[in-house]
Amino acid sequence: PCSCDTFVALPPATAKKEVIFGKNSDRPQDEVQEIVYFREASHKESEKLECTYITIEQVSHTYAVILSRPAWLWGAEMGANEHGVCIGNEAVWGKVEISQEEALLGMDLVRLGLERAETAEKAVDVITELLEKYGQGGNCMEDEASFDYHNSFLIADRKEAWILETAGKYWSAEKIKEGARNISNQLCITTKIDREHPELRTYAKSQGWWTEGREFNFASIYSYQNTARISAAGGRYREGHNLLQKHKGSITVETMMEILRDKPSGINAQGSFMTTASMASILPLDESLPCVHFFTGTPDPERSVFKPFIFVPNILPLLKTVSPTYGPDDPVKKKPRFQTKPDRQHKLYKMQQKNQDLPKEKNLKLLEKMRKLEKDNITEINEILKTGLQDPLAVVHLFPACVEAEMKDYE
Repeated sequence: PCSCDTFVALPPATAKKEVIFGKNSDRPQDEVQEIVYFREASHKESEKLECTYITIEQVSHTYAVILSRPAWLWGAEMGANEHGVCIGNEAVWGKVEISQEEALLGMDLVRLGLERAETAEKAVDVITELLEKYGQGGNCMEDEASFDYHNSFLIADRKEAWILETAGKYWSAEKIKEGARNISNQLCITTKIDREHPELRTYAKSQGWWTEGREFNFASIYSYQNTARISAAGGRYREGHNLLQKHKGSITVETMMEILRDKPSGINAQGSFMTTASMASILPLDESLPCVHFFTGTPDPERSVFKPFIFVPNILPLLKTVSPTYGPDDPVKKKPRFQTKPDRQHKLYKMQQKNQDLPKEKNLKLLEKMRKLEKDNITEINEILKTGLQDPLAVVHLFPACVEAEMKDYE
């Protein structure tokens, strides 16, 4: 299976003085992805944190986050925090063996990075420190069949972006100050390495992959040379790069949505592994302006609405995009895991699925309504980004109101 493409564009690649972030989460076609919001919180010194498979130490304070996540796990495929940090992860494979032990999932590391970091570079610190302490591993699919991998991350804030790529506990990171970049399911950091695991080179040398004095190319040294997964990822990686280059200098959030909807490139994935949720964000360089994060919460961005969210005080739980919970009786919590698969459909997901097989004329009419709703949302956001957010109370219900409007279109 293939999974995910993540993008970032910084000035001068963007049309305005803003950073644009985007991701398609490609997952099993029947997996539900929910949009959830968690407030900032303070925690007791001895408090523990239960992640998807393991329990780790909690920190004293966590930031408010909005996440798009497979409904069965603790972490997230992508999301943002109150400081304008955005993170998306990718599955990657290479020469370092994948641990069969349950540890932190890459998706857990996405959420932990967002909850604990106020900048993109700080998120690199958080993720790599947790990786060193707890490791990465465990089944990444709600199924008895195993699907496991290492992870790469694209992390962005208002000022810069970082690509962080891992191979077991080893990692390298590249800082991006301008232009447009994308990541797919392959290692892509080559010789420009701005930060790295202290033993990255000595481990490669001990394995006979690299000789002192030769150029150190991380992707070349740590990747498989030829596999079907790498070949498929390489195609999507090139297609994503080409789409970014096509719009270089004029990239807006609408451009990012267009890229995420692109089916010929394979970026909007179809089939048994498909795009189950999408995200696009605007991170203005001007810190007096709010960051805006758009989420679909439903499969196939071509048949979904990107709905805006802005961090302001007094946000309430997002009821229509949150899946049912099963507590300690959840099959994920029991061993052996995944013996049954409960219904995890949230209300918006159910409404979209009911409208999948409409007659052609009704389908076109529905898509027209959905595009108008999205366009109206973007127009409203652009106005806020011109004048500033005058009244935070006015956008407290922004995301749920857009969800209600989308559900009304389905009805």
